Amino acid sequence: MRAGLTVLTNTFTRFVESERSSGLLLLGCTALAIVIANGQWGPAFHHLLEWQAAGLSIEQWINDGLMSVFFLLIGLELERELYSGELSDPRRALLPAVAAVGGMVAPALLHLSVTGGTPLAAGAGIPVATDIAFALGVLTLLGTRVPPALKVFVVAFAVMDDLGAIIVIALFYSQGLAYGFLGAAAAILALLVVLNRRFRVMALTPYLLGGIVMWWCLLRSGVHATLAGVVLAFAIPYSAKDADHTSPSHRLEHLLHRPVAFLIVPVFALANTGVVLGADWMRGLTDPNSVGIMLGLVLGKPIGVSVVAFLAVSAGLCRLPAEVSWRHIVGAGMLGGIGFTMSIFITNLAFAGEPAIANGSKLAILVASVTSGTLGFVWLRFAGRPSAPA
Repeated sequence: MRAGLTVLTNTFTRFVESERSSGLLLLGCTALAIVIANGQWGPAFHHLLEWQAAGLSIEQWINDGLMSVFFLLIGLELERELYSGELSDPRRALLPAVAAVGGMVAPALLHLSVTGGTPLAAGAGIPVATDIAFALGVLTLLGTRVPPALKVFVVAFAVMDDLGAIIVIALFYSQGLAYGFLGAAAAILALLVVLNRRFRVMALTPYLLGGIVMWWCLLRSGVHATLAGVVLAFAIPYSAKDADHTSPSHRLEHLLHRPVAFLIVPVFALANTGVVLGADWMRGLTDPNSVGIMLGLVLGKPIGVSVVAFLAVSAGLCRLPAEVSWRHIVGAGMLGGIGFTMSIFITNLAFAGEPAIANGSKLAILVASVTSGTLGFVWLRFAGRPSAPA
């Protein structure tokens, strides 16, 4: 049985169009970063990223500071989806949720199959996430060759992927916890929740100021500071009734979306995708970690998404959306192999202080993401026509 036909809202359509444009800019910044890294300006640019400001390097301000705003936006988008979007209805949310689980577990297992028992196993979290901007960019290029419901499905399971990646970061990439600072961050979060739930404070300023202090506490605690953005999102008041107009959560999401899409993520790409292509760069793609990343993204994503979704539908736990067939689900899984932003972010955590391994990991991410995007586009281009509703 299939769900009813999907009609895209204006809000969702604007979101898709913005993500497509952001993806194009992100692609340009990535190409520029690679050109700079392999040209005469490479050493000077690297030195610029090491400049210190207020106790942190420019690179740290980008990866720990600006990316906290990126994670805040992810949290706000996830909150919207949970309260009034595709994830608000358990019947509709279950299929992308189980697909996301399969799309995280299978890539990690494939990575561990070639790196297990070695220090390179730390990279198992790299292929678990999906880059929404690039995945939607490919779907937008396909136009009417794919049903609108497939775009909704991809956004929903990519958001769940991001949530899973956030949990992976919290569980596996935190070091040397300082419980005093961690307790202070928890106390600030509790205070913000009280301001929201008990006193219904609707001004954004107290939450943003509290979020900044919470970020600093997490920075000192050993838990990655960007997680402050995610938890802050769920402390900010949200109302499904006025989600498209006046709720603080929606106002902040609307305010942040363009700066994050067109400034923060491109700056992150400039600072982190400058892969150095030495004479033996091909050898970097053959080490176990790089092989695990490519296997996880190119094969693990479509296999995990498709197999787990098929099992869930066969068991009667959920159903395919109208006009969406299994070939669409396979194609969506291929697009899920575009890891990029979150995969590169996890690379920086997994192999901090090991630039050679990190460089090889980023090269593998780029190769796997391009391969997955190309395969997904070609597959859906020829097999993606909407199916007639049952």
